[in-house]
Amino acid sequence: MKTLIYVPIIHTSADLGSLAKYVAKRGIANLGQEFWEEHKKTVDKFWETISDYFDSIDVSGMKIYQDGMVAEGEVGQKIVKESLAAGSKNYEIIDNLLKRGAILVKTEDFNLVKKEYKKLLAITHAKSIISKLTAFTRYKLTKNKLLNKRDEFIAKRIVETSKHSGKGILFIGAYHNIKTKLLEKFRIIEIKDVNRVREYQRLLPIYNKYPEQFQEVSKYLASSVKV
Repeated sequence: MKTLIYVPIIHTSADLGSLAKYVAKRGIANLGQEFWEEHKKTVDKFWETISDYFDSIDVSGMKIYQDGMVAEGEVGQKIVKESLAAGSKNYEIIDNLLKRGAILVKTEDFNLVKKEYKKLLAITHAKSIISKLTAFTRYKLTKNKLLNKRDEFIAKRIVETSKHSGKGILFIGAYHNIKTKLLEKFRIIEIKDVNRVREYQRLLPIYNKYPEQFQEVSKYLASSVKV
């Protein structure tokens, strides 16, 4: 049976492009500078544990599927290098995997990714509270539909490009729902529990209401991978 190593990811500022300043500003405003810095340390440690895991296994010949990767070949390599130069922990790992013989695969439909990004950008560029609320409402109304379309495309790409009894690695945002679409055809190795990653993101804005629960899940994210 084919195997897929499933990595539910947490995006860092380096992954967000022009959205990064807006996200950081909102994070600091809502959580405070000190706690925002602690959050960034937790996320950095999370990526460190992912990196350590992949350093411990043979990845030669494995296909790499990446959230937001709309190209492969030379264009895909350029995206990797640019993201690496921007400081992305995610793409630092991917660059290392490619150097060790893994293969980058186009994972997403460009038009779907662009459509979602434009809707998010509209929120950050809104000049008034009314226009910001309008943009946010439009995004919320289409978010799930767009996400499902992306997931369908990603699952199809993984099935189409994977060899019989082959191995692949999927780096994907925790709120995507790819697993259920692949369970019948792949043995899925989840190196971080997607539900725990979602729990961290859900608790982050309200961490002070559930401090013990948040601290526990933060420790999990920073702990070594055990599979």
